[in-house]
Amino acid sequence: EPIIHDYGNIECRDAVLAWDRQEPMRDEAGNLVTRWDGQTFKVHPVTGAQVPDDAAVVPQWRYVNPRAAEWPAADFIVGNPPFIGSKRMRAALGDGYVDAVQAAWPDIPEATDFVMRWWHHAALLVRAGKARRFGLITTNTLRQTYVRRAVEPHLAGDDPLSIVFAIPDHPWVDSSDGAAVRIAMTVGSREAGPGRLMEVEEEHEGNGQSDDIVVRLSEHAGRITADLRVGADLTRAQPLHANLGLCSVGMKTIGAAFQVSREDAVALGLGAVPGLDEHIRPYLNGRDLLSERRGKWVIDFFGLNEADVRRRFPAAFQHLLDHAKPERDLNRNAVFRRLWWVIGHPRPQFRAATASVGRYIATVETSKHRIFAFVPTHDVPDSTIVTIALEDALAFGVLASQVHVEWALATGGRLGVGNDPRYNKTRCFETFPFPVLEGMEGERISQRIRDLGEQVDAHRKTQQATHTDLTLTGMYNLLEKLRAGEPLTPKERDIHTQGLVGVLRTLHDELDAAVLEAYGWSDLGPALADRTPAGRDAHEAAVAELLERLVALNAKRAAEEAAGTVRWLRPEFQNPALRGALATEQAEQAEMEVEAPEAEEAASPAAVAAPVAKRAWPKGVAEQIKAVADVMASAGRPVSLADLEASFTARGRWRDRLPTIVETLEAIGRARRCGPVEAPAWANA
Repeated sequence: EPIIHDYGNIECRDAVLAWDRQEPMRDEAGNLVTRWDGQTFKVHPVTGAQVPDDAAVVPQWRYVNPRAAEWPAADFIVGNPPFIGSKRMRAALGDGYVDAVQAAWPDIPEATDFVMRWWHHAALLVRAGKARRFGLITTNTLRQTYVRRAVEPHLAGDDPLSIVFAIPDHPWVDSSDGAAVRIAMTVGSREAGPGRLMEVEEEHEGNGQSDDIVVRLSEHAGRITADLRVGADLTRAQPLHANLGLCSVGMKTIGAAFQVSREDAVALGLGAVPGLDEHIRPYLNGRDLLSERRGKWVIDFFGLNEADVRRRFPAAFQHLLDHAKPERDLNRNAVFRRLWWVIGHPRPQFRAATASVGRYIATVETSKHRIFAFVPTHDVPDSTIVTIALEDALAFGVLASQVHVEWALATGGRLGVGNDPRYNKTRCFETFPFPVLEGMEGERISQRIRDLGEQVDAHRKTQQATHTDLTLTGMYNLLEKLRAGEPLTPKERDIHTQGLVGVLRTLHDELDAAVLEAYGWSDLGPALADRTPAGRDAHEAAVAELLERLVALNAKRAAEEAAGTVRWLRPEFQNPALRGALATEQAEQAEMEVEAPEAEEAASPAAVAAPVAKRAWPKGVAEQIKAVADVMASAGRPVSLADLEASFTARGRWRDRLPTIVETLEAIGRARRCGPVEAPAWANA
């Protein structure tokens, strides 16, 4: 007898997308559209290096009449959908399929993981009363900002959903390749009431094959928010104008050929060719910041056109022509292909924000410990580093304090097999309310924080310079053990001696106390400082109270800003009025010179800054594109090229640059195209 009878309720088909038919994709000329298969390489005839084989292609498909797939009727929905991250969707599924999915599910941002289409669909059915509950296994990115945008609308509004059970982060072994991943489990229901939040307290490998991973869970009851927490609703924290325009992720080359060793940089002319030192600079990643320098340098010709690079720096030009261009020629992004000599994500916001400072604050985006460090402006951060364009040690001290670190741990997600905390610039920095320090007492506390911040940064750098194998990760691993009162191993005693970690601990303890005093929250100090097992309950209660106060302070600041009071962190850079006056002054000085077309500026992607209504067309590269982005951001509607032209005043051929600037804004995700091809407009993305 069959074990499962044919009741007609099991279907094998696509659970996300339905379509009428599948056709090969063709361009306007009728040619078949293909893409590199992502696997096949060939030997470059000049360099001998392995480069993508442009003959190894697969067809792109067009899905006719794409629409959301319908699901069979069910009381309960349970599933373990595919784990495909947003950045891998096009490579894994193809452009045509992803475009069709976006057309079928327009409410789900493409920047969310593939699995969220299942979560969204299940939530819609439960909210509509067509199913009682759903339970899904997803990646643990569910609580991160971009993915969470698919969750938040379901927990608010009419007939809201409740998350009644959640494990936000749990170890998992992928059955396909045995790889270790992290997952989240959520159960959604229309039933209101407190949910059960289970968090992993301890995990280790089991003894038998059927018991691969053993975990110990703790349970918390309460309303579970979109970021899968109970307690302070951190999702209510709003980005503050006072913090905007300062925090940026580092650069991304889109091509390994842009990264060279010191020896290769010298061979290309570093130190000998005039001006090249401004375009080949030290390139920092997370390892450089936390442990030891790799000795990598980056070729950065942002702001220069192809002819200028070839004329001024021929050796570097040929290096990129031979090693970078073949890979860029196969990139699906038209701007990356056209501007093949420019690093892919040059972060003009970072450039503009750091142009007038000598150093910036950096932290590794995904790291076990939330460590901040000062970095010279000449050093280029890569995309594993988050930068904050503040050179005052007062800001550094606040960010390095326990107040901000606890906020960052709570508002940021976790990533990777190591389940390390992730610093999200929007949620961790832009929502964080800095203390307001005024009067003589405020100046005293400010100077105290400033002095301690400088000492923390200097102490670590001094000890690392003395002991070249000493890492910040090792120092902070040890600091964590010291605070917990755990015994040290012989190796850890060596780190303690080399890093003078006892001194580092006292500096951090004093810094934490000073920052709490700045907020007027010194009452939390003793419990927050106690990280021993005996003080665990009091410590966790103090952290919860700290987060509640920060959420309340964020709301207060947001209300102040809505009423017109913005407490800028760098008013001379951020304040629209001051920036507008400065831009006008620079434009007036520029009119004394003979204006000529600056073709190299067309190669410059964009950034965001504070809006100015009617302004003079700026002179500098970053300022021009920042100004265009400002107009888009402040318009509140799609804008055409004519709208942009009407927003500025200048002489010369500046209007000729607008189409390229808008195109590059679109390519790097700062703008999106709207309207018909014959009358395009662009909206702020």
